[in-house]
Amino acid sequence: MSGPAFFQTHMGQRFYEGTMPQLVRELRRLNDNLERLVTVAEQLAGQKPAPSVEPREPSPGDSEGP
Repeated sequence: MSGPAFFQTHMGQRFYEGTMPQLVRELRRLNDNLERLVTVAEQLAGQKPAPSVEPREPSPGDSEGP
């Protein structure tokens, strides 16, 4: 196959610099929401929440930009 690699194209740059970081942020947000949902469901069911579902503090390396 000839021509530039995907990451060298305008679409590739947009994907790696914009789309992919946004996907990561949304997946992290989804996971946080699911953890909160599990905690609430466990409380409603009268179970003690598992320690692994406690909200975590974002670490400095978690940021993907503004």
